[in-house]
Amino acid sequence: MPPKSYNVQLITSNLQLVTYNLQLTANDYSPLTTFNNPTIYTFRMLYKQKSMRTIVILLPVCLLLSLSACNGQADTTKLNVPMKTEKTEANAYNPLTPQQNAVLVHKATDRPFTGEYYQKKDHGIYICRQCNAPLYQSADKFDSHCGWPSFDDEIEGSVKRIPDADGMRIEIVCNNCQGHLGHVFEGERFTAKNTRHCVNTSSIVFYPEADVKNIPPTIVLKK
Repeated sequence: MPPKSYNVQLITSNLQLVTYNLQLTANDYSPLTTFNNPTIYTFRMLYKQKSMRTIVILLPVCLLLSLSACNGQADTTKLNVPMKTEKTEANAYNPLTPQQNAVLVHKATDRPFTGEYYQKKDHGIYICRQCNAPLYQSADKFDSHCGWPSFDDEIEGSVKRIPDADGMRIEIVCNNCQGHLGHVFEGERFTAKNTRHCVNTSSIVFYPEADVKNIPPTIVLKK
């Protein structure tokens, strides 16, 4: 089957329209297609009718443009992570706001560019909002321009990966309380580790370096 020409219109998160012309073959008609192109990595096809010539795809700007390599990890110094635990009765996790509950418990997503942490560059540690488990070091945080906090690594053993219900993405959850954090993506080449944990602000709490010693014990429910 000869390649077909498609005008692909990408609507970025700041509502700018970018148009590309792609030559697609029969092998490219999959729900998730990856292109070996440093500017465009992943396209999700929302419509697959053969008669259609324009595919409109909504993606965060971090998946559209890599015009400048996102290597902006402000401070690579790792901190000592407190490993305190506190066993408690069921239903004794930290209280949550309706939005935090929607994200951590019901797997909702914060609106992009609205959280307080996506541009934060302070040195410190991010913990799980629900159970206080340390999850990420600021040394592993980088600016992906996608509107959510991005990390290319987690504190060892703190984050679990599970297949997302959509059948295509990989969900990340707190390994202690199973609270929803976001999703992890690989192959975008933003950093040398080639990994991006896309994390909801509602799922995490930041402790600056001077206050790391005050991180509360991780809440572990009694079985």
